[in-house]
Amino acid sequence: MNSEEFDVKVLPFSEKWYETLRGTLGEAACRQFGIYAIPDNFLLSVVIPIYNEERTLRVLIDRVRAVPIRKQLVLVEDCSKDKTREILKQLEQENAANPDPMNSIIVSYHEVNKGKGAAVRTGFSKATGDAIVIQDADLEYNPEEYPRLLHPIIDGSADVVYGSRFLGGQEHRVLYFWHSIGNMVLTLVSNGFTNLNLTDMETCYKMFTQKALADIWPTLKQNRFGIEPELTAKIARRRLRVFEMSISYHGRTYQEGKHIGMKDGFQALWCIVRYWWKD
Repeated sequence: MNSEEFDVKVLPFSEKWYETLRGTLGEAACRQFGIYAIPDNFLLSVVIPIYNEERTLRVLIDRVRAVPIRKQLVLVEDCSKDKTREILKQLEQENAANPDPMNSIIVSYHEVNKGKGAAVRTGFSKATGDAIVIQDADLEYNPEEYPRLLHPIIDGSADVVYGSRFLGGQEHRVLYFWHSIGNMVLTLVSNGFTNLNLTDMETCYKMFTQKALADIWPTLKQNRFGIEPELTAKIARRRLRVFEMSISYHGRTYQEGKHIGMKDGFQALWCIVRYWWKD
C-alpha cells in the first residue's frame, strides 16, 4: 500500500479509512482483525466518576481524548479532598479557550462526597451520546480499547458490552489473589440470580447503547460500588443483548489509591439479591 492508496491523515475507523483497508485486505480479513467503520456522526459519551485522582487524572483524560472517535467526556467530581477539583477547573478553562471538535467536555461537581454510583448516575443524566461507557479516573483501564468494545454495538448485535478482565488474551497486572477470588464469587452469585454467564460482573467497562441505558439509569439507586450488580441485574431483567470482550487491566494497589474494600463486597452481595427480587 503506497501513500497514494492510503492517506495517513484519514481518521482511523472513519468510512474512508475502512473502505481503503477493505479494498486492500478484503472484508473477511477486516472482520477478523476488528477493522470496521464508525459513522461520522456517531458520538461516544465517556462517563468518568472522579474522587481524589490528582496523580492520574490528566494522563487519563489525555488518553481518552487520543482515542480516534468523536467523544463527549462527562466528568463528575465527587467532592475530592486533594487537588482534583483544581485540575478540572483548569481543564474547563483550557477547553473553553481551545475547544476540540473531537472531544467536548461537561464537568459536574458534587458538593458532598456521595460515592461512585452517585457520580455515575450524575454522569448518565448528562450523557447524550449514541453509546455510553463508564471509565474510572485512574489508569487501571485502557481507553484505547473503546473501538473493540464498540464493535458489537456498531454492528447492531449488542445493547450492552462488558469488558472482561478474566477472559484472557490481554495483558493483566498480577495483584491480590483474594481480591480476584472475591470478584469471581460475586460474578458467580450474580450469574446465579440473573442467569447471565458473565466472567466479570464487577468490571468498570460497561458500554450501553443510548436506548438501552435510557430505560435503566433513572431507576438506579446505589451510591457506591453496589452500582455494578445493580446495573447487571437491571440489564438482565430487561433481557438486553449482552456481549463480553476481553480487556487489559493494569490494577493498582491500595497504597496507589484503590478505593474498593471488603465492605463493598458485602454490599454487592446484598445488591445482587435486592435487585433480583425487585427493580
